[in-house]
Amino acid sequence: MSSDEREKFLADVHVGVIAVERPDRAPLAVPIWYGYQPGGEVLLWTESDSLKHRLIRDAGRFAITVQDENPPYRYVTAEGDVTSIGPAEDADVRELAVRYLGAEAGNTFTDQNLTPTSIAIRMRPARWLSVDYAQ
Repeated sequence: MSSDEREKFLADVHVGVIAVERPDRAPLAVPIWYGYQPGGEVLLWTESDSLKHRLIRDAGRFAITVQDENPPYRYVTAEGDVTSIGPAEDADVRELAVRYLGAEAGNTFTDQNLTPTSIAIRMRPARWLSVDYAQ
């Protein structure tokens, strides 16, 4: 994929799988909702006491992979350093939830799941790997 194609693909709605190293075990790889706009940062929303938050905070970096499960298969992996970790903002969380669930269900989900301990993690992609088997 070209740079523009892979960024557009990452910006589309997919369930992402993040991977982050951890001591004495294989890397943690878990599915997650995420936000991304071409040229920007990957945004994750999680709880401050989650394993993924602790591992990302300690590693200072992570990778995310998204894929199209229908032929012709395509995938994009982006990895980079964490640019910020801080309290999750209602607008960011709501945008993520609506992106995946639609307006009504996304707003309800945000109202029920955004907590004072929710955090936002941001990463700027620095390294990419992508394949489009249609090309």
